[in-house]
Amino acid sequence: MAFQILLNFFMAFLWMFFESSFQLNTFLIGYLLGLLIIFIMRRFFPGRFYLAKVFAIIKLVLIFIRELLLSNIAVLKVVLSPKLSIRPGIFALQTELRSDWEITLLSHLITLTPGTLVVKLSEDNKTLYIHAIDIEEVDDAINSIKQSFEKAIMEVSR
Repeated sequence: MAFQILLNFFMAFLWMFFESSFQLNTFLIGYLLGLLIIFIMRRFFPGRFYLAKVFAIIKLVLIFIRELLLSNIAVLKVVLSPKLSIRPGIFALQTELRSDWEITLLSHLITLTPGTLVVKLSEDNKTLYIHAIDIEEVDDAINSIKQSFEKAIMEVSR
């Protein structure tokens, strides 16, 4: 991926050199032309086309922002309700993520979301123990994390 990005920037600067114009619009035209050339020749590069991974990263950030807003609203409802009717609990999440940075990213995303906190990681790095401030159904919480954060992290990393 890094090679493709550097190659694309090199093509954009080369285009600026050929055009003898060092303006932003000339750079953007060269960048888009380089992007098209790299897309056409993507089968000669190792790995996926880098723009697919960039879109996956943007998708992960948008999923995190959505979950952040929804959980903030849920925690606000709990805090502002006159009667405290929460069901806190700790549940285990079996993860399919393999590398350390994937598990760390998942742990941070869960912890940064209000109302949830990763308490412990198992010795084999396969199970995360998560505390939730208000949990109705454990299976729903596990499926929500797997379908949002874990799936998006796998799209970015693989």
